[in-house]
Amino acid sequence: MKLIDKKQDIQGIRYHIAGSFNLITEDWQQKNFSEVKEKSKVIKPESSIKNVVLNGFKINSLIALILFIFNGTLNAQQAPTDANIFGHVTCGDGHLPLSTITIEGTTIGTATDNTGHYKLINLPEGTFTIKVQSIGYKSQTQELTTKAGTTLEINFDIEEDVIALEQIVVSSNRNEVSRKNATTIVNTISPKMFENTNSVCLAEGMSFQPGLRVETNCQNCGFQQVRINGLDGPYTQILIDSRAIFSALSGVYGIEQIPTNMIERVEVVRGGGSALFGSNAIAGTVNIITKEPNYNSFQVASNLSAIDKNSLDRTVNINTSLVSDDNKAGIMMFGSMRKRDHYDANNDAFSELGILENTSFGFRSYFKPTIYSKIIFEYHNLNEFRRGGNKFELQPHETDITEQTDHNINAGGLTYTLLSKNYKSKFSLYTSAQQTKRESYYGAEQDANAYGHTDDLAFVAGSQYNYDFTKFLFAQSTITTGLEYQLNNLHDKMPGYGRDLLQEVGIIGYFVQNEWKTEHLNFLIGARADKHNLINNVILSPRANLLYKITDDFSTRLSYSKGFRAPQAFDEDLHIMAVGGEVMLIQLADDLKTETSSTYSGSFDYYFDIFGLQTNFLIEGFYTKLTDVFVVEEIGTDAQGNMLLERRNGSGAEVYGINTELRTAFSKYLQLQMGFTSQKSKYTKSEQWADDETLEATKYLLRTPDNYGYFTLNFNPIKYSTISLSGVYTGKMYVPHYAGFIDNDKLEESPEFMELNFKLAQNFKIGTAMQLQINGGVQNILNSYQTDFDKGTFRDAGYMYGPSRPRTFFVGIKIGTNL
Repeated sequence: MKLIDKKQDIQGIRYHIAGSFNLITEDWQQKNFSEVKEKSKVIKPESSIKNVVLNGFKINSLIALILFIFNGTLNAQQAPTDANIFGHVTCGDGHLPLSTITIEGTTIGTATDNTGHYKLINLPEGTFTIKVQSIGYKSQTQELTTKAGTTLEINFDIEEDVIALEQIVVSSNRNEVSRKNATTIVNTISPKMFENTNSVCLAEGMSFQPGLRVETNCQNCGFQQVRINGLDGPYTQILIDSRAIFSALSGVYGIEQIPTNMIERVEVVRGGGSALFGSNAIAGTVNIITKEPNYNSFQVASNLSAIDKNSLDRTVNINTSLVSDDNKAGIMMFGSMRKRDHYDANNDAFSELGILENTSFGFRSYFKPTIYSKIIFEYHNLNEFRRGGNKFELQPHETDITEQTDHNINAGGLTYTLLSKNYKSKFSLYTSAQQTKRESYYGAEQDANAYGHTDDLAFVAGSQYNYDFTKFLFAQSTITTGLEYQLNNLHDKMPGYGRDLLQEVGIIGYFVQNEWKTEHLNFLIGARADKHNLINNVILSPRANLLYKITDDFSTRLSYSKGFRAPQAFDEDLHIMAVGGEVMLIQLADDLKTETSSTYSGSFDYYFDIFGLQTNFLIEGFYTKLTDVFVVEEIGTDAQGNMLLERRNGSGAEVYGINTELRTAFSKYLQLQMGFTSQKSKYTKSEQWADDETLEATKYLLRTPDNYGYFTLNFNPIKYSTISLSGVYTGKMYVPHYAGFIDNDKLEESPEFMELNFKLAQNFKIGTAMQLQINGGVQNILNSYQTDFDKGTFRDAGYMYGPSRPRTFFVGIKIGTNL
């Protein structure tokens, strides 16, 4: 048996999947596709599934429009009550601007102004709970009773929460809950983390969480993937606003295409999540929450980086938010531009980092027809051109080696939420879609057959209902249930290779869960049933989670969950590869079975405050067992003489280890966060990793270190000044090195890496609301970077490991409100 460890372990050219809406074929000429345009004509498949999706989208949109009009009518009928609230929010002696004030169980809310004051007018009569939240502070609630013609003064004095003790997350159970009270561990990456580490895209900031690693797996195209608890990228499900529209195609380059200025936070749940979100959530779930407007704001930022002092990387971002005076409508808009030069690490005239040109824009908006309903509409467009290889001034097919892609991605979503007047139930209707078009070239040795076109559609539509029981069986509980339809329609064509792949995946899923809550115990049990069109039987994914609060600040969690991957083409299966100048194609075995997982975890979570030192320490043990693991084996050649690889089921695998995390606020001026993972990842039986069967097989999951971790340290020595020090540690791992530049295949052991980063930022006040920030620093100070890259046309482009870039200097400037 021959095992090839997905894309990253194979030499040379990979064929990746990406694309956009049917909007731009004329860009071919601008991006050097014009000379062979006829070799890769656009394919527009007319599939019944696609028609169903488009009709379903129209139906959901019509339903949302009807509900919108209906609620608008109700809103018009509501007479002013002149029941008002006003007040301020403070922490000690200082007022807190831009704090969020909400009336729980309704959509009513506002934010404090620049002086820390707020007001709410014409409220409904009744008894309510008013809540204040502010980033870096503990939330606080008060009970109140409103009456017509009466104005109340409600003031808040809240405490600092530097370690994000009460941050609200949604990925634990598809409902809003504080991290401290969630039955599963949910880690978050905040905009402040992205800023302090100078991360300009999602990929650059994701290594600063326990159990996560981001690695670059190709010198030519820069393919990156997220590994959770040591498992490959396709084992992780990436969501956008809790919707599964981030397809396998998007997984090739997607985490580098998403700019950080569109992100409110990233939530990470380790372990099987198929019971909540469906297929592919085996290693864990990454949920990208986009920014929502809460108050009026404006920011413009620019960053210039010098990679090894030779290649430049330029980024410009703009954000603005507008919210109506009555807080019933708002919109957040963003734009981003990035241009990166190629970088050659070993002076062989071939790139280790390719050219990257990225432009993105979008918005997220809301409208509240009544105090019990809310409509959210989101849209974004991502355009990206990337190219790696050599002879960048020539057409791709005139070079020794080139991987070039031109993406246009359009995505959006519509969500309608309705709350009951007794505040016990919540109903949501949602639909989201992402369509991608990509023109590509993946070839070597002046191959004119390597042009291709890919069209991909991901679509999700569903509904969710929550109900809060005062008592269900033995305790207070919340039940969550919903129905969801997911579709992924992929059409990939490379005429020169006679390749025409059409894959249609449709999944109907039903999920239900109930969480009981007592003073010391939270217990959740649930399951999801998925009918996948490529699987005969219904897949049942159960989960059980327990949170026991030994004390108010010391708790333990136990979790069990199942996950699955369907027998379908994933990003690593859809590549065209050239190894030693020979084209390689991957196909699926006819008898490929579903890959399943079972994950068990247990943890202790301790919050304590000693002498004003806020600290959170977490330790988690995890064990994942994989059955019918997907592997790739060589099976011969096709009619054109191309080498064929087939994705088959191999032996099982086990991944187990310990995650630790420490968050400490020595004071409001000095904060430390660090995490470390120690683990083992092994196949049940030894697997052959190369063509040469005389080479010793291995049980190790390749490219997976046993030890890795991170830290961040932020210090505010003076007002408006921040010093940030961060680092990522990567331990030793086994990396396959395939013949081409070297004579024979070889399994290499990589060295350890310690990537240290430094940033200094200074803010200056401009008037009462505006600020100017100037920053600068160094990434990878120690230049901890791979030194043994292959060279030339026949290099193993997948022989790449460790930090994604060498020492890089940067400077930046930012101006706006709320910096």
